[in-house]
Amino acid sequence: KPTIKEPTSGTFTDSRDGNEYNWVQIGDQVWMAENLAYLPSVNMVADGSEDAAGSYYYVYGYDGTNVTDAKATDNYATYGVLYNWTAAMDGEASSTTNPSGIQGVCPAGWHVPSDAEWTELTDYLGESVAGGKLKETGTTHWASPNTGATNETGFTALPGGGRDNNGAFGNIGFAGHWWSATEDDATYAWNRN
Repeated sequence: KPTIKEPTSGTFTDSRDGNEYNWVQIGDQVWMAENLAYLPSVNMVADGSEDAAGSYYYVYGYDGTNVTDAKATDNYATYGVLYNWTAAMDGEASSTTNPSGIQGVCPAGWHVPSDAEWTELTDYLGESVAGGKLKETGTTHWASPNTGATNETGFTALPGGGRDNNGAFGNIGFAGHWWSATEDDATYAWNRN
């Protein structure tokens, strides 16, 4: 009897907006292999994502409130959406479990990974080299020299930058930031970058 091998990568469609995403299996975990681009609304740069009570959605470099215009930008097409932690969690409480059980802003059937899930990933890949194994190779999106990037996992991490607490976008081309579902304290949540 032949052995049926499960796929280790593929695509799925977010039923909320029709966006199609790649996914990849790394070890015993399955990860989205591109940044989430779900954009129910868009905030002005000066809108304060540091207000933990509010959900804030940004598209890097876009300073307006028109979702259609924000989705028409190159940064949206390449890097997706920047979320504050409140938006990422979509009203759900912190989780430390593996898996987190927190759907948050994710499509149906997906969840925001807990810090424990991120730790499982970096332990599996090797903590000191995990970043390179997850990063897109070359300098199309990452600033030169992008040392150590192999993308051997197919995760294709991109440097979508972020928005700081002073309301400025920064680090596109140099850094990517991924939330966990695990808060550290009332002000901070664990993330990977």
